[in-house]
Order: sequence, then structure tokens, then C-alpha cells
Amino acid sequence: MSPHDLLQSFDDLAPEPDDFRAEVMGGLRKRRKTLPCKFFYDERGSQLFDEICELPEYYPTRTEIALLNAISDDLAHHIGPHAHLIEYGCGSVKKVRPLLDALDRPAAYVAVDISREHLLEAARTLATDYPDLEVHAICADFTEPFRVKPPHRHPDARRVGFFPGSTLGNFKPEDAHRFLARAAEFLGSGGAMVIGIDLKKDTDILDAAYNDSKGVTAAFNLNLLSRINRELGADFDLQKFRHGAHYNAARGRVEMHLYSTTDQSVRVNGEVIRFAEGESIHTENSHKYGIGEFRRVAQKAGFEPVKVWTDDAQLFSIHYLTVP
Repeated sequence: MSPHDLLQSFDDLAPEPDDFRAEVMGGLRKRRKTLPCKFFYDERGSQLFDEICELPEYYPTRTEIALLNAISDDLAHHIGPHAHLIEYGCGSVKKVRPLLDALDRPAAYVAVDISREHLLEAARTLATDYPDLEVHAICADFTEPFRVKPPHRHPDARRVGFFPGSTLGNFKPEDAHRFLARAAEFLGSGGAMVIGIDLKKDTDILDAAYNDSKGVTAAFNLNLLSRINRELGADFDLQKFRHGAHYNAARGRVEMHLYSTTDQSVRVNGEVIRFAEGESIHTENSHKYGIGEFRRVAQKAGFEPVKVWTDDAQLFSIHYLTVP
């Protein structure tokens, strides 16, 4: 780090290449092939996701940011002074800024993300923009346990998780429960969580959001195959796969797939994986919740729902939860 780098610390806990290899191969060997969506976020994938967030069809980001700007003072009042703020999946750290601006003398901010270079750039920029704030960065799979350093000036500061972006929707219901239960334990008695949850809505809105007209979401999805080619010596021909997403009403989720456009064989990590025409790799789910439905999920995991805010169109919600 340079002498002018205001980032207090950087801990690299990113998954090892063997973990990536094992999870990719395990998913591709299944009868119904899958790939973990957490591996979307290499450097290029993170850049593409930032582009997705600017698309006119993709309502979640602009809706959530507008909502955060509107409620930041109310949120800060609930959180109180000297908070130790920990952001899960920080991305480009745009969403935390309204909250940091409103908080009363936050003790520290910890940015946690799986995309190393993207994380470092974003965290260093934030540290420069908030020179009086203690900023730390952790490169990690935040679905697994990780440790954070206590703030220098307020080592016993109240931990507050910040989990925007409706990322919890990417988890299977049982995994969402496991993550929330682990987060409640990590934040500790008296801790809190601010979490963004995408709401159930008209299918046409969802279809447009996940199948954008510019094809950015398709490029984001296909980039996962590019990463596998690069890191595992695979020979996926991206021209022989197409992106597709649809809403599964029975399961309350948008499902994202990569469909093989022909019968083909692909070599991955020295192993031949066969695809039939029309066969898919299931790459992501995005579960949508009703407000009461999510509050019940949070309660079962050990949180106490305190307040929820929504935009006027009822597209998106932000929940404030506490740990009793």
C-alpha cells in the first residue's frame, strides 16, 4: 500500500483455486447442471454487474438507492452513534454512502466482497472520500465465517450489518436461513442488520429486468464460462450458449440459465462434459419475497424485525432488524 493509502487494513480470504475447481466440476457433473452465482464476480463480472445496475430495465438498484437517500436519517436514528458498519457484498460501495453521510460518528466501516481488485479499488476510494472514517476491506466469500478487527477508537462498538442489493434472494431458502442465523450470531446481542429485499411484482417487470435489451445481463451470465475457460483450461464456445431468464411463480424466483444451442461436448479441467441441444446450466436464482414473508424468515433466524420501508410503487423494501 502507498503512504497515501487511507485504507486501514486488507485481509485476503478469497476462495482458493481448488475451491473454484471443485464447485464448478461438482455443478457440471449433476444431471441438472448448475454453477454457483458467487463466481460471477471476477473483475470483468463485477464491471458488467455495475453496468447492469445502470440499465433502465433494472429497477432494483435505482429504487434501492433512492429509498436509502430518503430514509437515511431515519435509519441513522435507529442505528445510533459509533456504529461498526459491516457491508456484505459491497460491490462498488455506492449504496453505503447515504448511510455513512447520515450516521453519527461511525466507529468503522468494513467492506466485504469476493472480487479482490474491484473491492480494493472501491474501498480505497471510499477511504479517500471519508478520511476521518476507519475503513477496512476483507476479500472473502461472506457466506462463510470471517473475522473483523474491532475499531480502534470504539473497540466495543455495536456491530451493524449492511446487506443491500437483494442479494439474499440469490440464496436457496435453507441457505438464506443459515446465512441470517450466522449473521445474527456474528453481529451479537444488541447488533442490527439493514437488508434490502426485492418484492414480488408483475412478471413483465421481472422479465425485462433480467433479459435487458442491450444484452448486458447475457454478457454477465456468459462471462462465467469465460472465467472457467481462463482458470480451468476449459474450451466453452460462448457462441454455442445463450442466456435466458424467467420467473418461476411456484417457487417465487427468477431463474437464470445458460442454454446450449446444439449437441456438444466441452472439456473442463481435463474432463469431457456433454450437453444436449436445449440443455441448460442453472446459474442463478433471485427469490422475491412478500414483506410479511421475509419478516417471518428473519424471525426464525434470530432477528427481531423493527421497521420496513418501501418505495411508492412497492417494488423494493429495506428492513431494519435487531438481534435481541
